[in-house]
Amino acid sequence: MKTLLKTGWSLCLAACLSSLSLQAAADIFVSSEKDNQILHMDPEGKPIRTIRTCLRPRHMAWAQGGLLIMVACGDSNQIGVVDVQAGKLIDTIPSGDSPEIFSLSPDGKTAYVSIEEENQMAAYDLASKKQLFAVKTGTEPEGVLASADGKFVYVTSEGANTVYAVDVATRKLAGQVKVGMRPRRFALTPDGSELWVTNELGASVSIIDTRAMKVKQTLAFQLPGMRAADITPVGMLMTADGKTVWVALGRANHVAEVDVATRTVRRVVLVGKRAWGVALNKDGSRLFVANGMSDDMTIINTENGKALKTVPVGRVPHTILAN
Repeated sequence: MKTLLKTGWSLCLAACLSSLSLQAAADIFVSSEKDNQILHMDPEGKPIRTIRTCLRPRHMAWAQGGLLIMVACGDSNQIGVVDVQAGKLIDTIPSGDSPEIFSLSPDGKTAYVSIEEENQMAAYDLASKKQLFAVKTGTEPEGVLASADGKFVYVTSEGANTVYAVDVATRKLAGQVKVGMRPRRFALTPDGSELWVTNELGASVSIIDTRAMKVKQTLAFQLPGMRAADITPVGMLMTADGKTVWVALGRANHVAEVDVATRTVRRVVLVGKRAWGVALNKDGSRLFVANGMSDDMTIINTENGKALKTVPVGRVPHTILAN
């Protein structure tokens, strides 16, 4: 298995792509924290199979052009490697205590992982499975995002209400900025000039100028008849054209569609309980929302902002991957 994984990091693995893996790459994958598995579904939300993982799978990311799925397993302190075609866990990479979110370098060779219990972001070489370096952050680091040019890695600290920028070349902090209460996840504009950060206990998103490492604007969310304390944004993604950001509003049980240029909410859509992770299909016509407290996923038509259906996906769904 180790030999297979090492081969997987080379271009020759692409030759193994079959019609089955092409079909799988067009489907939906949802990690379930309590079931220790990933649910593989078709684009309409029909279950295809379950994939057993390491313990408490949370954040996921594509690797090798969709041939592999990397998954952070918080209770086994590992990054799991799933072969999409085979539908099984083929290897694991040791990490620190309680990994939650990670980001792969643009070349796919390094994983940057938030190690919550150790208050640091650690970088791991995927081929050797060795830690390259670690950088201390504030307490409870969670969100991690590598810049498109690979020069910086951004990390949130829930306890310090701070975003840190790590210089990959020097392996040191290059800057930090205070944001709202309990920052969680990131989205970068296509040109890398703005970093959007969800503030779970601030009912808001902070928009950071990445060059100056300063907050340039804060977007607050409001829903009629709902207290600010019940609006808890976490999951977020930006469309490829940089025009729209979708934000999962947590306990508010809605997702918000935000216009990037005007910094305004176009509309909100009712989903399940505790809207958490979000993903778009390839053409952007469908938004998939993981609802952590109702154990289901809502499928939204992004053209008209209507929820099409909600389907069960296992206990405590965390992250959704779609292609």
